[in-house]
Formats: sequence, C-alpha cells, structure tokens
Amino acid sequence: MEWRNIYRGLLIGATDLIPGVSGGTLAIMLGIYDRLLEAISGFFSREWKRHIGFLIPLAVGMGTALILLSRLIKYLLAHHYEPTQFFFVGLIIGIVPFLLKQSDAKRNFSKRHIIMMLVAVVLAASLAFLPTDNSAEPITSLSFLTILGLFFSGWLASMAMLLPGISGSFVLLLLGVYPTAIHALSELNVPLIATIGAGVIIGFIVSSKGIRYLLSHYSHTTYAVIIGLIFGSVAVVFPGFPSHIETIAVSAVTFVAGLSLALAFGSRTRP
Repeated sequence: MEWRNIYRGLLIGATDLIPGVSGGTLAIMLGIYDRLLEAISGFFSREWKRHIGFLIPLAVGMGTALILLSRLIKYLLAHHYEPTQFFFVGLIIGIVPFLLKQSDAKRNFSKRHIIMMLVAVVLAASLAFLPTDNSAEPITSLSFLTILGLFFSGWLASMAMLLPGISGSFVLLLLGVYPTAIHALSELNVPLIATIGAGVIIGFIVSSKGIRYLLSHYSHTTYAVIIGLIFGSVAVVFPGFPSHIETIAVSAVTFVAGLSLALAFGSRTRP
C-alpha cells in the first residue's frame, strides 16, 4: 500500500470541493496525474491487483476530505471568500511552469499548439460568464427522475475532475446540483452520496481511458490544451479585487502561499 497517497487524497478531495478548482490540476502538482489515470483505467482490467495499493489509500484520503472538510469549505467560502479563492488562483498559476517544463513546450509546441492552447484558454475562461445557481434548495429525497439527474451530474462532474483546468464542483454548480452534493456530504445522506458517487465512478472510468489515449497518441496537443484550460480556469476562480484593505492584505498573503506551494511541489517533481 502506498500510504502517502492518503495525504495526497486529502489534498485532492479538499480541492474537489471548491467550485472552479480542478482536482486534476492538483494531481499534476503532486506528480501523480499519469499514474492516477493508469490506475483508474487499469483497476477495471485483468491487472486490477497491481493498482489496489495506489488507489485504496488515495480513495480513503479523498473520501475523508470530502466528508470532514465539506463544512469547513462552506465556512471559508461564506466568510473568507476572497482570500480562499486567491489561494487557489496562486495554486493554479504556480503549476503552469511545471507543465511547460514537462511538455518541453519551447521545443515541442508549434503554431498549431499555441492556437489550440489559446482556444482552450477562451473555452475555460468562458465558464466564468455562465449563470450558476448556488442558492437552490438541496434535494433531500430521491425519486426516479432525481436519481437519473444526480447520477448523470456525478458522471459529468467526475469527467471534469480528471481534466486539469475544469472543476467538477463547478460543473455541479452549473447543473444546480452543488448545494445538494455539499448538503449530502455534510449531513452524511448515504442514498444521495451513493447516487452521485455511482455517476462519479462511471465518469472516472470513461474519462481516464480517454485522457490516457490522448496523452499517448497526441501528447503535445493534449498538453497544450491542458495548459490552456488551466490558464483559463483562473478567470473562473478569480473572485475580483477586494474592496477593503484588510481583505486585500490577507488575499495577497494567501495568493503568495498558493503560488509558493505549487512552485515548491513542481520543483520537487521530476518531469
């Protein structure tokens, strides 16, 4: 068992609770993105035993974070929104140098890759202008239609979770399911968690195989798109400039903290 994956799972799980922040981005920062895709895809194959030691501690960490930190995340977003978001802005920006180095962009990226990167920036940034409903009443009971809706919402969100630059929580927010997911986690509503979780698992399987294929056969193009998505996601996470001097000061500190943390992880991770 790779027990250090518990703390990695805690970090990824906490990140997946934040609308606009991608767990896939953090997996890259932690240096386990390729391994994560391989393990999820391989777990549902004949070689499943080889991946248990990697996935189980990671899943334990993620599940623990989702359950224990859901209330903390609600508190931070409600009472310290700007500093929290600026921390993640710094985290996102700080991972870009590592990705440029890992993809050897200076040597491998042509004009075509630059254009695709810019398109990805625009597509990701445009999510910031889509209307979201974070005030909807959470679903507390299940019917056939709500089961289908929550299942496919979890499916779509999990595909976004694995793709760096796109947040699974933000997808849930766009679909109007985010309040339900947070409420279910904070209140341990098992039927709701199981319904959304089933969709998440299916989405992980499908998207992991697709992203692995793209990285294997179209590596430079995929990296260009990923970098573009990460750049563009800054527009989704950016909360605007604070109006009070105290909030500006705290936000500056949290931004530098997030940036420094990402740069430190990137420098320790071998491309």
